[in-house]
Amino acid sequence: MSPDKTPEMLNDVEAAIDAATQAVAVEAARLAELEGAAQGGEALGIAHLMDVPVRVTVEVGRRKLPLAELARLGPGSLVVLDRETHEPADILVNGKIVAHGEIVTIDGSYGVRVTRVLQSER
Repeated sequence: MSPDKTPEMLNDVEAAIDAATQAVAVEAARLAELEGAAQGGEALGIAHLMDVPVRVTVEVGRRKLPLAELARLGPGSLVVLDRETHEPADILVNGKIVAHGEIVTIDGSYGVRVTRVLQSER
């Protein structure tokens, strides 16, 4: 035993380790209870998810700019994007491209007409 460690300190450390071990055992038992409870429930089907909101974004193009060029932007500035006018826009759901479409106007608002839906990767 080193001179700076007293028997009381060692007992305190051992007691703390014992308490932590027991706490882990209790949590493991609670997890086992939760795992058993989930098996008797009803499966979560797609019908349960139909009201979950998702973010839909339409992207017409991108451009990478140096910070200095970005700082010079102001009213009237033009930023040329990486797509030509005939190329379709990307339709993203929660950040993932799911379709392509063309930009349209509907009663003074922008919209997108879906032209192609991408197959999901499984």
